[in-house]
Amino acid sequence: MSVRRATHAGSWYTDSGAELSGQLDRWLGAADLSHGPARAIIAPHAGYTYCGACAAFAYRQVSPVVVKRIFILGPSHHVRLRVCALSAAKKYKTPLYDLKIDSQINAELEKTGEFTWMSMKTDEDEHSIEMHLPYIAKVMEDYKDQFTIVPILVGSLNPEQEAQYGSLLAPYLMDPTNLFVISSDFCHWGHRFSYTYYDSTCGAIHKSIEKLDKQGMDIIESLSPHSFTEYLRKYNNTICGRHPIGVMLGAVKALQDQGYDKMSFKFLKYAQSSQCQDIDDSSVSYASGSLVFEM
Repeated sequence: MSVRRATHAGSWYTDSGAELSGQLDRWLGAADLSHGPARAIIAPHAGYTYCGACAAFAYRQVSPVVVKRIFILGPSHHVRLRVCALSAAKKYKTPLYDLKIDSQINAELEKTGEFTWMSMKTDEDEHSIEMHLPYIAKVMEDYKDQFTIVPILVGSLNPEQEAQYGSLLAPYLMDPTNLFVISSDFCHWGHRFSYTYYDSTCGAIHKSIEKLDKQGMDIIESLSPHSFTEYLRKYNNTICGRHPIGVMLGAVKALQDQGYDKMSFKFLKYAQSSQCQDIDDSSVSYASGSLVFEM
């Protein structure tokens, strides 16, 4: 049986199950349940030292009692990919317990002809999906034998492809027993990221970054894929999960086009790895939010 190892445990987060469980419990305990039960969440994928507390605000909105299947959409950091790719593994290891891949859903998605497969090396090298696995294992621990996961590596899609994948995934998003986890950090600012946009009217650089991110977050809350695409074209904000976010917005748009419009997205937490004051500084931003379907 092909099992994907927890390759970033011990570096990006602790590989001690007991320590990790306590850490996640503390972060979740400090977050409020204010916009749930979530049908989809956006949460960051950096090292837990930087973004673990922020991610808790998204995962706190999850109602584990209803969730049977979790789609995890993460951007590709290491391989050039123009489509979406599925995992060929049967299980994903975490320091808490193993997570089972949904082979039936993988087969359904493969039949569309729109998905390729990750190699195990690509799967294990990529952190954008792995960083969500401990949080998923923690919030679902009382139901650990009663759910499956569907990891999807999202390539550099154009807006038409984002809409197309959104339409393919919309029926799954409509199902209340499914949860979508959208993996994304926000602005990567500084010379090392080749991105130094600065609006001097904001004062400090970190305030300019926050204004830029919040503008994008407001657009995501409006659930308009076209407006999000235009925002990215205008500012080139280095939101690394922009394509997974675009796919989620495409799925929402597909449901709206079918007459279902009782959805609302709300961001609940924003953070930065450090506060940039100088042109030689750098930072990464993090945001956590939740999509709710109203009855």
